[in-house]
Amino acid sequence: MSEQQEKRVDDRFRILVCIDGSDEGYRGLKYAVKLGGGVNADIVLLYVRPHDQGLRSGGLQVSVARENMLKWGLELPGLTYLKTGRDMLVEMGAMSLDWQESHVHTDVAGTSLGDNKIDYLSETGQKIVLKLKVAPNIVTGILDQWELGEYDLIILGASERWRERTTKSFTDPAVAEKVAKNAPCSVIVARELAVGNGHLICVDGSPHSLDAVRRDAYIASRCDCDISLISVARHEREKSRAEESLKEAAEILKELGVTPIDQVVRIGDPVDQVIDVGPDYSLLVVADTGKGAIERFFSGSVAFEIVEKAYNSVMIIR
Repeated sequence: MSEQQEKRVDDRFRILVCIDGSDEGYRGLKYAVKLGGGVNADIVLLYVRPHDQGLRSGGLQVSVARENMLKWGLELPGLTYLKTGRDMLVEMGAMSLDWQESHVHTDVAGTSLGDNKIDYLSETGQKIVLKLKVAPNIVTGILDQWELGEYDLIILGASERWRERTTKSFTDPAVAEKVAKNAPCSVIVARELAVGNGHLICVDGSPHSLDAVRRDAYIASRCDCDISLISVARHEREKSRAEESLKEAAEILKELGVTPIDQVVRIGDPVDQVIDVGPDYSLLVVADTGKGAIERFFSGSVAFEIVEKAYNSVMIIR
C-alpha cells in the first residue's frame, strides 16, 4: 500500500501514537491500547526523524531502506523506540507476531532513508503499524501523517515544564502544544497518564463544550472510563450559571446512558481551578474553540493555558 493509499476507507477508529522513547510516549501507547480495544480500532506508532538528524551508521543505502526496517541492524533511535512499542503491544496482548506482516518504503527527496513502515494485520482485520517518517521537523511530520491517515485521535507526550524547549523530542512542550493547536482531530497531550481515574470534562454551557461532552462520552466508552464534569464561575454571582452548565451537560450524558461520577463547581480563575482539580483524574477534557487552525488557541484562551500548564494529561476535543 502506498502513502497515497493510506487514507481511511471505512469507519474504523484510528489512533496515532507518537513515540520518542519517553515514558510519557509509552504511557500514551498503553492508553491507546485501552481506547482501541476491539477489532474496529487501528493503532499507528509514529517516530518522526528530522531531515538533518545524522545517521550513526555514517550513511544508509536506498537498497537497505527498502527492506524491513527492524532488520536494518542500525542504531537509529526511532527503530529502537518503535520496536520497544511493538514489544509492549505484544506483552499487553494487543497484537501477535504471527499477524500478517508487510513493509513499505516511500522515497523522500533530500534523504536516503525515506519513509518506512511495517503493517501488522490480524485475521479479524485489526491493524498495527510501525512508521518511521522523515520530515523537515517533528510537528510537520505528525500533521502530515494525519493527512495520510485521517486519524480520530493523536496521542503524544509532553515533558515536565522545566524541560528545555529546544529539545527535539515529542516531549518538548513546544511540539505538543503546536500539534494540539493545529491537528484536525482530537489530541491527548500525555503527562503522567494513569489509566483508571476517569475523564473530567470542562463545560461552560457553550455549544463547543457541550459537543465535547457528546464526543468524549463515545471515547470514554471505548476504554470503559468514568466521566466527571467541572464548571468554573469566575465570581460567586456567576455560580448559578456554572451549575446550569453542569445540569445541561449531565442531561446530555443521561441521554447517552452515562451517569457522571462527579459534578464539580469551582469559583475563581478557570485555568487555576481546573488545573487544581486535574490530578484526581486520568484526563482533563477541554473543547476546541471551533476556530480555524490558524486562529485556534489564542495565547490567552482557557483551553490553551490548560494544555500548557496542567500537571496531568489533557485531551482537546474536536
